[in-house]
Amino acid sequence: MAIITFLSDFGESDHYVSAVKAKILSVNSGIRIVDISHHIQPCDIAHAAYVLNAVFRDFPGGTVHLVAVNTIGQQGDKYIAIELEGHYFVGTDNGLFGLISEQEARFQVDLNSINPVNTPFPAKLVFAPAAAKLASNTAIQDLGESLPAYKKMLGRRLKANKSLISGHVIRVDHFGNLVSNIDKATFDLLSSKKKFTITFGRENTTRVNESINTVEAGDIFVIFNDRGMLEIGINQGHASELLGLSYDSAVIINFEE
Repeated sequence: MAIITFLSDFGESDHYVSAVKAKILSVNSGIRIVDISHHIQPCDIAHAAYVLNAVFRDFPGGTVHLVAVNTIGQQGDKYIAIELEGHYFVGTDNGLFGLISEQEARFQVDLNSINPVNTPFPAKLVFAPAAAKLASNTAIQDLGESLPAYKKMLGRRLKANKSLISGHVIRVDHFGNLVSNIDKATFDLLSSKKKFTITFGRENTTRVNESINTVEAGDIFVIFNDRGMLEIGINQGHASELLGLSYDSAVIINFEE
């Protein structure tokens, strides 16, 4: 069964989500629609990119991902479809898709180049029909004129050498945990046979926990999460509020020679 995932900043108190789904099903009622989230903060491209990057590879190859976040964008932003890492993405060319992968797209097309639509609701009238057609085996090249490129935004980059890793918080999750951009592969490479100190705000630790429940309720934990990213939290507490840290806060690991 064809799959379309749906990620938006629409919330769930209005008709927007249902209207987009209805449009998809009116093109092909056999499509399976999977909601990723509709609680992205309004127009928060970084939040949307983090969530999409965290999950899209878990879906089967060929899945179509409809992304309706900051859909109006800036003046001149196009409505596009791209094929990337064996998946299809439909949305506004506002820089979001450039944040989810460092690979180059195989195809990118302008969805509004053949029969232009001027609408305040492109998710319903542009993205939904395009996503449904892709999920129904229409070739991406048939949906619009080819584009030479799409917008790329630069996310926070990790800095590392033999004496330290310098990272940042890239997401405060629903539980208040602080997810950093420090990956386990880099940490394992540089920490081999070395003592280390992890510093975040006014706190520091010299260990990484195996799991959250290895610390008592109310205590700080530092783990590598299911995506292999360094995560800081408080067992049964809200780390962002209690530690005074948030998006872009520094996380530093110093190594002893």
